[in-house]
Amino acid sequence: MRYLRVLSGAFAAGLCISVGGTVLLSLRDGSTVGGVCGALLFSLGLLTIVTRSLNLFTGKVGYVFSNKPSYLADLVLIWLGNFAGTALAGSFLRLTRIAQVISERADVMCRAKLDDSPVSIFILSVFCGMLMFIAVDGYKKLSGALAALIVLLPVAVFILCGFEHVVANMFYFAISGIWNKKVFAYLAVMTLGNSAGSIGFALIDGFTHKKDM
Repeated sequence: MRYLRVLSGAFAAGLCISVGGTVLLSLRDGSTVGGVCGALLFSLGLLTIVTRSLNLFTGKVGYVFSNKPSYLADLVLIWLGNFAGTALAGSFLRLTRIAQVISERADVMCRAKLDDSPVSIFILSVFCGMLMFIAVDGYKKLSGALAALIVLLPVAVFILCGFEHVVANMFYFAISGIWNKKVFAYLAVMTLGNSAGSIGFALIDGFTHKKDM
């Protein structure tokens, strides 16, 4: 039953990220204003996830060393649940009247990612993982408007910088309809990069704030 709850929370998180991705693509018209507004509104997805205690892989992986070894199984389920949520959302949205615009924009975005090198994708994913840990951990430690702000800003920054978020990219590939072996290979690279960035920053942060004995 616990694993089912983990999976259902991850599925819901995938849906939330899909909503954020949809508004980002809807506003991605090539203008600076549209890009910034889309990046800011995308954060609604993560805000919903942290306020509802849903399971997002990039928000959970940074705590791997703070949990028991069984937490690794949770992370696998969370990744799969996120994938299921984004894949289903993307597939359904392809059947709607907004599909043409957002799928075309997603197609351009996804092909640019696939034309990039694995090393570049990994590095961009590391920085995204770092920002995701800052957002989620900051939300836990702050309150009120500051808690919302610490979620909003890192999300907007990773989008505007072009950093790679594996779950968001799951949705972009789903809405674009691009599925092949290279897509899954690149999702694996993004997963490793997001994990390295989040875990690495968590370890550095923990060491920095550790009280001297």
